[in-house]
Amino acid sequence: MKKIKLSALDLATVCKGQNAQQAIARSVEAAQYIEKLGYERIWFAEHHNMEHIASSATAVLVGHVAGKTNHIRIGSGGIMLPNHSPLVIAEQFGTLETLYPGRIDLGLGRAPGTDQVTAMALRRNNLNTAFYFKDDVLALQEYFKNDDPSEKVRAFPGEGLDIPIYILGSSTDSAHLAAELGLPYAFAAHFAPAMLAQASEIYRREFKPSEHLKEPYFIACVNIIGAETTQEADFLSTSLLNMFAGIITNHRHPLSPPTEQAIYHGIPEIEKAVYSMTACTFTGDQETLTQDIDDFVNRYHVDEIMTTNYIYDNQKRLESFRIIKEALVQ
Repeated sequence: MKKIKLSALDLATVCKGQNAQQAIARSVEAAQYIEKLGYERIWFAEHHNMEHIASSATAVLVGHVAGKTNHIRIGSGGIMLPNHSPLVIAEQFGTLETLYPGRIDLGLGRAPGTDQVTAMALRRNNLNTAFYFKDDVLALQEYFKNDDPSEKVRAFPGEGLDIPIYILGSSTDSAHLAAELGLPYAFAAHFAPAMLAQASEIYRREFKPSEHLKEPYFIACVNIIGAETTQEADFLSTSLLNMFAGIITNHRHPLSPPTEQAIYHGIPEIEKAVYSMTACTFTGDQETLTQDIDDFVNRYHVDEIMTTNYIYDNQKRLESFRIIKEALVQ
């Protein structure tokens, strides 16, 4: 298998019968465990007004987990920049980098991470902020590198700190931007795989070397569920599939125990929609994952795999992280 880095994406998902405090404790345990396994990084995603996701205050969660770990990189996957002032994000992540030097990543997205009504509450009724995403990214970069004392607005902490910025996306728009700015690019294939091939090709073709990055660096976020047998992995995956069915039908629910078959089994419209959203999902034992992920990495020229882990049982979840790691080092 091509040598690549392995990392994780976490939303501090609330499981059935648990609360947000328990979800965050579960995220901390996962970060500590994958740090020992040698994962490169763990990122937390910004979502709002979602009862079963506890990562809405993303920078706070990044700091909490960084304080509970030793060397694994911690970051946002991502901060939805149109929801925020670039100055505030520069100060927040400047503070995080000051507290945990050399360990903080700043992944940036342009989506609201929520519904339109909540987006209006976050953005004070200005829904046009997404159109200024590129300008906001450039402003953020300026806050980090600015050392001109004559500037009237400066970020403290933040100024002069080397905080890696990643562009996130689920479409080709973000691929063009990441390439233009010479920044690493992370694609959300775990829920929006349709444009993966196009985005990967555009990013590599249009990439312009920068002071931040000399060659393209492409992260693909996918769903991976590993177990001792493929049969068990398929069974565990029903929690993820049922979760996506809830999203599609607007009946969101906590991450629930696996079921013998998906709850939408026999409903063609939902089956098709779930299949489309989860096309970049890999389940199996170690040997199966090694082959399937190797094929995926080579097909899309992936430099780093970032995995979600929607497994209800916490011990099975940790075991999955181990099996995935072992599969990728073969």
